[in-house]
Amino acid sequence: MRQPTRWLRVGIPALLVLIWLAAGAVGGPYFGRVDEVSTNEQSAYLPDSAASTVVQNRLADFTGSDSIPAVVVIAADGHAKLSDAQTADLRELARSLGNIRGVSGTVSPPIASDDGQAVQLFVPLSSGSVDDAVGALRAALDKGLPEGTTAWITGPAGFTADLVAGFLGIDGLLLGVALIAVFVILVIVYRSPLLPVLVLATASFALCAALLTVWWLAKAGIVVLNGQVQGILFILVIGAATDYALLYVARYREAVADGTRRWDATTRAWRGAFEPILASGCTVIAGLLCLLLSDLATNRALGPIASIGIAFAMLAALTFLPALLALVGRAAFWPFVPRTPATTAVADPAATEKGFWPRQARLVARHARPVWIVSLVVLLAAGSGILQLKADGVPSSDLVLGHSEARDGQHVLGEHFDAGSGSPAYVLVPEGDLARVATAMTASPGITSLAVRSADSASGQAAVTIQGGELVLTAAGPPGTPAPAPTVSGGDVLLSGTLSDPADSTAAEKTVRALRTELSTVSPDAKVGGVTATDIDTNDTSIRDRTLIIPIVLAVILVILMLLLRAVVAPLLLIGSVIVSFAAAMGVSALVFDHVFRFPGADPAVPLYGFVFLVALGVDYNIFLMTRVREESLRQGTRPGIQRGLVATGGVITSAGLVLAATFAALGVIPILFLAQIAFIVAFGVLLDTFVVRSLLVPAVSYDIGRAIWWPSRLWRRPADAASPGKAPTRR
Repeated sequence: MRQPTRWLRVGIPALLVLIWLAAGAVGGPYFGRVDEVSTNEQSAYLPDSAASTVVQNRLADFTGSDSIPAVVVIAADGHAKLSDAQTADLRELARSLGNIRGVSGTVSPPIASDDGQAVQLFVPLSSGSVDDAVGALRAALDKGLPEGTTAWITGPAGFTADLVAGFLGIDGLLLGVALIAVFVILVIVYRSPLLPVLVLATASFALCAALLTVWWLAKAGIVVLNGQVQGILFILVIGAATDYALLYVARYREAVADGTRRWDATTRAWRGAFEPILASGCTVIAGLLCLLLSDLATNRALGPIASIGIAFAMLAALTFLPALLALVGRAAFWPFVPRTPATTAVADPAATEKGFWPRQARLVARHARPVWIVSLVVLLAAGSGILQLKADGVPSSDLVLGHSEARDGQHVLGEHFDAGSGSPAYVLVPEGDLARVATAMTASPGITSLAVRSADSASGQAAVTIQGGELVLTAAGPPGTPAPAPTVSGGDVLLSGTLSDPADSTAAEKTVRALRTELSTVSPDAKVGGVTATDIDTNDTSIRDRTLIIPIVLAVILVILMLLLRAVVAPLLLIGSVIVSFAAAMGVSALVFDHVFRFPGADPAVPLYGFVFLVALGVDYNIFLMTRVREESLRQGTRPGIQRGLVATGGVITSAGLVLAATFAALGVIPILFLAQIAFIVAFGVLLDTFVVRSLLVPAVSYDIGRAIWWPSRLWRRPADAASPGKAPTRR
């Protein structure tokens, strides 16, 4: 075949490099603009049909704005009572807060506690920039607080601001830690100063292109982007692109070690790496796209957003990196340029060969059955810990790790007021059912007071009581003030019940669930919303999602493996191995979360995310292994092919596993409980899969079964001595 001209051999790689440099130049600045298109408001992720979503969407009809309430609790230092002078100063402070930036309504006057030691203020803040508004509110409080008092900002706005602050390190700290960790691992593995730079450049430019695409999709409202999805996107692209790059580098190194010229080495490496990289990437994408079946918008968004990232990771590994290595050549490996074949496995699997992976291959060959049985028993034992996993939701106050002003403020609020103050249970009820619903709510032991929205009241709401079986509405004002009328919108009125327990507590959830059950008979059209109801709907939806999506992910990946390996038995073995690996990772994680980190629990989505990542990425490494095993089996026979495949892929897959584990572990630097748990689960699970499942369990059980793993393909039907021409007959 005619060789390309020198101009084409240089021009094509140079053109590809220029295209990627342009993509990086355009996409790079968008790292600082993600907050323009992202939201961390939990109610925005629920389906429109959820009761809490319906209520949230109707709140503005009664309040006149879509503000988020901040609860400011101010207490006298040392558990003293507030003096008259301090109380007067606080009233003046409350009036001044209405003028600060971000306040979008009337600030309530100070409401004194029964013990006289504290007051609380309700400050409506603009939902468009809650963190900025909370910052302005904090500055005003620091400047205007009376001497001898301390203030905390809590409530929905306070917790949202804490959450936003927790995600602030994503653009800088998270990426920096991930890239440094990957660079150190690559330098140790390749002992080259240049090659790690080329690999990281591949991952970085893939991330720039992915972020550019995702930003505009979020801008157009096609996907919902938040800090959680953003952090996972960054880590997933860096880790996956590096993994795919390592696979290509391994093939390129083999070609260079054989003395192949630069362009020929590039084409040979590309042909060898194309199928496993494409298959691995498509497997991950298929698993991620199953998240589109979720009812939670944040899960549905992660599917296509992460898939876009994986697609660009594949594209960069198959275009940008080959172009860079085609231009640089063997100098990329300096000062340890390969001079001998990178893999020296011979046709005779019993031959003595130095190195860790040849010894590992001989161990598998000599003791296949004991190796896989012991490995399986260890994994199953580790998986038993999954019974202790508490993944039914955590309070909003525990989502942020470390210091949280909103959490501290909630504790102070509970000491002096009803703990649910500022985060009531809202009930949207038809006007004709108001009396019956109000009677049911006042009878609830978890609700301490009841109010209805009323434009006739200066505070915007009127107190609701039941006297002699009759509904009575009262508003603050001088004696003789006329009884207010409830505000009616679309035939509905809005009740708000103050909870006796913190809105994110288990007790509050029980109150709201019981209220929903009671109102379903009293007023079937009534809908319960608010912070507690949103938490309930989110957790229930997450549990429904993982029950539906996990089996579908398994089925989709199984079909892909069958098509790739042209067999049934091997894919079933691989799927079984990653299930066992996932169970072991979750079991160990549950024990660590409970007894080491003392986490309060886990979000119901944690097992789902952990499953999708570990199964998809775990299958990745098995694809790297088994595609090479199949390639070698066609030449040498199945059992020698397993040994040769293990030796050939051992180093690159182990390096890839270390890189991926390090990148996901970097998520732990973000002080968000969900990300910290995902970081540990995936990092530990990847290491477990790399060093136990892929190195011992899969090759050992495959070797024990022999040629039958390829059933019903031609490789299974081929006689044991029908290896490639020129080869000696081999064992099964």
